[in-house]
Amino acid sequence: MKIDLAILNRQFKLYQTEYEQAALKALRSGWYILEREVIAFENEFADYVGAKFCVGVNSGLDALTLSLRALKIGAGDEVIVPANTYIATVLAITANDAIPVLVEPDEFYNLDSSRLADALTERTKAIMVVHLYGQAADMENISRFARENNLRLVEDCAQSHGARFNGKMTGTFGDAGCFSFYPTKNLGAFGDGGAVVTDDAELAETLSKLRNYGSKVKYHNELEGVNSRLDELQAALLRVKLSHLDALNDERKRIADRFFAAIKNPRLILPKIRKGAEHVFYQFVIRTENRDDFKSYLERNGIQTVIHYPIPPHLSECYRQLGFKRGDFPLTEHYADEVLSLPIFNGMTDAEIDFVTGVCNEYNS
Repeated sequence: MKIDLAILNRQFKLYQTEYEQAALKALRSGWYILEREVIAFENEFADYVGAKFCVGVNSGLDALTLSLRALKIGAGDEVIVPANTYIATVLAITANDAIPVLVEPDEFYNLDSSRLADALTERTKAIMVVHLYGQAADMENISRFARENNLRLVEDCAQSHGARFNGKMTGTFGDAGCFSFYPTKNLGAFGDGGAVVTDDAELAETLSKLRNYGSKVKYHNELEGVNSRLDELQAALLRVKLSHLDALNDERKRIADRFFAAIKNPRLILPKIRKGAEHVFYQFVIRTENRDDFKSYLERNGIQTVIHYPIPPHLSECYRQLGFKRGDFPLTEHYADEVLSLPIFNGMTDAEIDFVTGVCNEYNS
């Protein structure tokens, strides 16, 4: 049996008629930029998340970058960010000439809230928290710390569509919740896309201008903006998927439950779930001491896996000028050497789940 990490057309086929009808409606409308489909999706997604406003943009990275810019985070400002995140989170900080202050993760792979005080300086202006792999971070303590220290709070929700902490949706704890709609995401489009949700009317207005050349009224450019607009076709398709997102997330949770129940290999460390945190399993990430050997073993047995992520941002070539070296963030580096994402996707069959768990249990190197 051959199993890819994600087989995206399985999910498409579940709602194929709805997707095709939505696409044709958008194509036939004659309006393709910032029109009815985008407006409708923004309203529906804001309502789903529990925010007052939603601003659709071109990508998750743009959502992060423009949010910091709209919050006036700039040169010399420090932004606390998890050290083990995907590099896009850090790129958004440095794109605004701000300084990333990296903090080690906890046992749930999210920002360790107990380390925030050590990262705080007089130049700290914001925390950019990440709900990695689909599990909500420790938002009770992180939100409290942000309030007590008058810090802006931006959530990177690129992997946590529909996840909650103590019943409250990720993306609604801080000033801005930033989402990616990259095709593999739980709420994935059929191309690039992103959005920012917020309860701040002024922030939403600024973001709406920034994404459209700094303009609210055509040719009246109030800000130095960019071209970062969610297009009508993607918005139309996202509206379909949003209407099924809870069911799609429930399916991922059921697959994860099967993994938890069936994988009994002591060489493999399964994910931990924090009390109060909901996990929507964008990825099912295990750890093992001999990760590269285990990855090769799975590949020989037809199971595709991916490492999320093999090179932490502080060791990336593009940030060499920041002066970090191996050993600066030992837990982050330890995780990077051991993590591996198993296949998990909507439409995964019982036979495929059983095959993955069986192969995992047979590993004995």
